[in-house]
Amino acid sequence: MSIPFAASTGRRPAADLRALAERGNVELRSRRPDEATPAEVVAWVAENFAVSQAAVACSMADAALPHLVSQSLSGVDVLFLDTGYHFAETTFTRNEVAARLDVTVVDVKPVQSVREQDAEFGTDLFARDPGLCCARRKVEPLQRALGGYEAWFTGVRRDEAPTRSATELVVWDERNGLVKVNPVAAWSFDDLIDYATAHDVPVNPLIANGYPSIGCAPCTRPVAPGEDPRSGRWAGLTKTECGLHV
Repeated sequence: MSIPFAASTGRRPAADLRALAERGNVELRSRRPDEATPAEVVAWVAENFAVSQAAVACSMADAALPHLVSQSLSGVDVLFLDTGYHFAETTFTRNEVAARLDVTVVDVKPVQSVREQDAEFGTDLFARDPGLCCARRKVEPLQRALGGYEAWFTGVRRDEAPTRSATELVVWDERNGLVKVNPVAAWSFDDLIDYATAHDVPVNPLIANGYPSIGCAPCTRPVAPGEDPRSGRWAGLTKTECGLHV
């Protein structure tokens, strides 16, 4: 069942979007013996949301998710969190996505530049208080950007970490006040790379160099074979999430 699109002057009421998310998750989980495919999840979003009301969050580790979404939502906004700390390879991938895919890359920037943050909090805040650094350079900027949408897509996968093992296909995102869609939740890392290869979409060169999960350069290291894919993020710290999905 679809809820009619809101007028162009604003988003639908939160209660309507929450109800849509709940119904959508039930429907998509029951479509097959297991659950709907990633393409079916994206198609469901296209049936229920205008392209202008949906966005894809992408770390630019690869462009599988933006490509997948663009097959049903041509020109969809792809939000790239421009933290100021990215690897050169990540910026290269961002530019490849903008040039080669049928999407609109939107650079989401923190309120402060790295220099301004250093002046207020001291140099290398990420080394002393990574939680605060992520909050200022990722969580707050994304929350601000999502205020203009009704739904957002993420590339969260259940196999990435124990904290993500129960990821649903569609949920109500209470903190950000919109529908959160995780179409590739059931995919493995190999599924992701297989899709990217089959469709010839950009992949961050760091993937081939032992970085299955790519964040900011100062806080990301290569992962040894057999290690948790996200073990290279904030290595040596108890921190395991930047805060975007918890």
